[in-house]
Amino acid sequence: MAKLYFHYSTMNAGKSTILLQAAHNYAERGMQTYLLTARLDHRAGQGRIASRIGIGAAADTFAPDDDLFARLRDRQADAPIACVFVDEAQFLTRDQVWQLARAVDDLQLPVMCYGLRVDFLGQLFEGSATLLALADEMREVRTICHCGKKASMVVRRGADGRALTSGAQVQIGGNETYVALCRQHWREETGDQLN
Repeated sequence: MAKLYFHYSTMNAGKSTILLQAAHNYAERGMQTYLLTARLDHRAGQGRIASRIGIGAAADTFAPDDDLFARLRDRQADAPIACVFVDEAQFLTRDQVWQLARAVDDLQLPVMCYGLRVDFLGQLFEGSATLLALADEMREVRTICHCGKKASMVVRRGADGRALTSGAQVQIGGNETYVALCRQHWREETGDQLN
């Protein structure tokens, strides 16, 4: 039975590594997978999912106006797909999450989404909020704060190294920009101004 899965966490928890390992497991058994990632995130190169530990794979990209149900239906008509993997799922729109849910229900395609739960202001991303509402199964991918507690938040640092408390929700960056923290240290870094 196909399901919609959401694997979520903060930055640097290993979501892409887990995605790539799962896709590899299918490929090793001769099963075809379909990998998608957000077009706006091209840190690893356009149309590429990569992990900080050095592994990567080619992927198709999605933009906010893409109809993912139509794309998956057409792709499956060309060749059977055993599983769909979506990286950077926080950048999905509400409609696109519903399209993925339709692909699960109507096309019997398992869809595994990997993404951030909240932004640097502690707010849910649209794609993540909809996945939290619709996913059949959810799994938190854990990482740790510098204090050793579970990191559930992330701060965005400015050029001066201080935590930012305003700005656009989406700004692509890596370790030079974002740091995963526990809620207590996130509150300390942001001056507890955001709640």
